[in-house]
Amino acid sequence: MPTNVVMPQMGESVAEGTLTRWIKKVGDRIDRDEPLFEISTDKVDAEIPSPAAGTLVEIRVKEGETVPVDSIVAVLAAEGEQVETSPSEAEASTAPPSEGAPPVTPATPQADGTPGTTAAAAAAHATAAHATADATATHATADATPSSAAPSVEGQRDELRRTRSSPLVRRIAKEHQVDLAQVPGSGIGGRVTKHDILNHIETRGARPAAGAAPGGAAAGSEAAAAAAPSSSAGPPAAAGPVFRPGEAVEIVPMTVMRKKIAEHMIFSKRTSAHVHSVFEVDLHRVAKIREAKKAEYERLGVKLTYMSFIARAVCEALRAVPVMNSSVDGDNIVYKKDINLGIAVALDWGLIVPVVRHADEKNLLGLGRAIADLASRARSKQLKPDEVQGGTFTITNPGVFGTLFGMPIISQPQVGILGVGAIEKRVVVTDDDTIAIRPRAYFSIGYDHRIVDGAVADEFMSVVKRTLEQFDPGAA
Repeated sequence: MPTNVVMPQMGESVAEGTLTRWIKKVGDRIDRDEPLFEISTDKVDAEIPSPAAGTLVEIRVKEGETVPVDSIVAVLAAEGEQVETSPSEAEASTAPPSEGAPPVTPATPQADGTPGTTAAAAAAHATAAHATADATATHATADATPSSAAPSVEGQRDELRRTRSSPLVRRIAKEHQVDLAQVPGSGIGGRVTKHDILNHIETRGARPAAGAAPGGAAAGSEAAAAAAPSSSAGPPAAAGPVFRPGEAVEIVPMTVMRKKIAEHMIFSKRTSAHVHSVFEVDLHRVAKIREAKKAEYERLGVKLTYMSFIARAVCEALRAVPVMNSSVDGDNIVYKKDINLGIAVALDWGLIVPVVRHADEKNLLGLGRAIADLASRARSKQLKPDEVQGGTFTITNPGVFGTLFGMPIISQPQVGILGVGAIEKRVVVTDDDTIAIRPRAYFSIGYDHRIVDGAVADEFMSVVKRTLEQFDPGAA
């Protein structure tokens, strides 16, 4: 029997994935668990292993295409097995565009060689395909049933939008009191995507609701929508063109990961009331412990880094100030009992945040081993779906590039993020009024002012600072 290869479910909240690269081509032999193709979702970039050994006899999804999870993307045949493509499936993958539908815009090569499409072309194609599907369904209904049956077809389509939208889309709709049945979906089968719901919210905020009182909630939404950058309309007209005719430019479409990062950052700024505070931390004691323990840790196969100490201090602070380990759900605060630390990892092609689960249960050695392992596999695209979700607090380390401090954006639905600046030797006045040279760094805390006040964030940071400056050598 041939083996169907499907788009995997890369996390419970992920409804679709973009196939970015085929590692094998039709006719190639492949072993079980050997990398077959690469995908990109809003959670992770990953290489997908082959579910069986055999020969790749059919590819049904092209590079750059986005399809729902569990869609068949390829077919494998065992040694000597003959595979006949199902006529309906062959038509689905090779059929020409429907009558009246515009041709699909060819993929544009990206900088990394991965085909893609411009956002405008993709949106136009999705809209046209959706319109054609609606028109076909309406025409078929009119031919087969009385006109009184039309509402049930529309009702089924509305129900499809609700049930096939992702949990993230449904959560956004709930927070903004949006009925998904009223949102035009550009996804497959009319599914409402995150892009659709955010555009709908912006459009709704841009025009006053019927009967709304001046200066009320509608006016506030209008002001917020005017201030927020639109993900589809481009820059304001007053900003002028992005580039002028004849100007020396190179136009490269965003990768899937880059687009997802952009969407997440804009969404977070719209959602959370961001405030930042900066503390300076003396790492003299940590540096001495690290130097004393470095050889011992290396014999155990772990490089003892400052990040291990920082993660340990953050766990202590999250225990002391639990609201920093929470999320906002409508009018409720959800306190997380587990401490799952997201550790931002810079990649050549973007940024990813793998998660150290139950970080508070690990000692310094365990934290160092977990952080190094996740970072290594993130760079080689070997992370598993559950290793990039479920974080309750994030640490990012721009200081590795020399940054003194940054003002990082919160990773939703978390309410806090710690930024670590460059660790540098500085001249300081000690407690006994002597001048000394100490390794020090600026730590910034970004917090959601909806539920975290400045005093609470500062209390959290004081625990981080105190833990690092008075670190117990016995805990190393």
